[in-house]
Amino acid sequence: MKICILAGDGIGPEIVAQGVKVLDKVGEKFGCTFEYSEALIGGVAIDATGGPLPDSTVERCKEADAVLLGAVGGPKWDTIDPSIRPEKGLLGIRKAMGLFANLRPAVLFPQLKHACYLRPDIVENGLDVMVVRELTGGIYFGEPRLEGEIEGERYGYNTMVYREHEIRRIARVAFEAARKRGGRVCSVDKANVLDVSRVWRDVVVDEHAEYADVELSHMYVDNAAMQLVRDPGQFDVIVTGNLFGDILSDEAAAITGSIGMLPSASLGADGPGLYEPIHGSAPDIAGQDKANPLATILSIAMMLRHSMDMAEEADCIEQAVQKTLEQGYRTGDIMEQGAKAVGTKAMGAAVLENL
Repeated sequence: MKICILAGDGIGPEIVAQGVKVLDKVGEKFGCTFEYSEALIGGVAIDATGGPLPDSTVERCKEADAVLLGAVGGPKWDTIDPSIRPEKGLLGIRKAMGLFANLRPAVLFPQLKHACYLRPDIVENGLDVMVVRELTGGIYFGEPRLEGEIEGERYGYNTMVYREHEIRRIARVAFEAARKRGGRVCSVDKANVLDVSRVWRDVVVDEHAEYADVELSHMYVDNAAMQLVRDPGQFDVIVTGNLFGDILSDEAAAITGSIGMLPSASLGADGPGLYEPIHGSAPDIAGQDKANPLATILSIAMMLRHSMDMAEEADCIEQAVQKTLEQGYRTGDIMEQGAKAVGTKAMGAAVLENL
C-alpha cells in the first residue's frame, strides 16, 4: 500500500509520526506492507518553493493509494499574500484530487463524557453524528470573486454557486452513509433566503427518490447550529454545502469535548482519499510533545476502512484507542482529575502497546 505523507506545519509532523508508527504496527500484526513517500504542503512548502502546493506534491498524492495529512498554517504566514497562504494548499489539493466529499464523524467516547461541553442529561445516550460536507464547490471556489476598492472604500465579494451534478453526488454519499448507520439524513441549507439553497434542496429531494429506505429531513443552517447544542442526538447524518459544512462540522466536533479526538476523510469518485485530523496546526504547542495524536490515529483507521478495504485492521485501531482511554491516558486537551497525564509520544506508545 502506497501512502503519501503530507506532514505540513505546526504539530503536523509530531502527530503524523505517531500515525506512521501505528500503520507499521498494523502491517506487522496483519502481514501487510506500507510504502511511504513524503511531500510538502502549506507553510513549509511556501518556505521551500514559494507556493503552498508544489506540482510535485500533487503528482505524488495522485500516485498513492491514500494520503495522510497533518495540518497546515500558522502565524508565520498570516500576513503574506492571501493568494499563496498555507490554506490555499489544502483547498488546492482537494480540488486537484477531485475530493468532493468530506466525512467528519463526531463521536463522544464514553470515557470522555466529562470533557463534553453539554449538560450530562443531553448526552446521556452518547453522541454520534456524521457530517457530510461538500468540499470542492460553493462559496470557497465560486466565481466571480473580488477584493478591491470603489468610491474610496474597500469592498469584496464571493459567489456561492452549485451545479446540479455537484449536489447529486454529495447527496448520494450522504444517503449511502446513512444506510450503514441510522438510516436518517438531514439536509442543511438556507433555502428561505438563498437561491442556491433552493436549488440544493430541490436536487436533494429528487435524489432521495432512489433511497426510499432512508429518512430525509431539511433544516435551515441557523437552526441546525442551535439544534446541535440543544439536542445533538436527533441527528444521524448531516449533509450540507462547503461553507455551512465547514462551520457545523467544527461545532459538532467541539461539543464532543475536544477536536483533538476527531478524524476526517475526504473522498472522490475514484482515486486516493485524503485523511486528516480536524484540529489544525496548533502552533502554540508545536514541538512541545503536548499534541493529542488520537485524531490522526483514528484518521488512519478511516483510511484503512475507506481506501484499502481493511475493516478488520481499522476495527483493531479503534479498539486500541478505546482501551487506551479506558486505561486513563490523557493528553492536556482531554485531561481530567485522577487520569494519567501523557504527551504525544507516550499516548502513541500506549496505543501501540494495546494494538
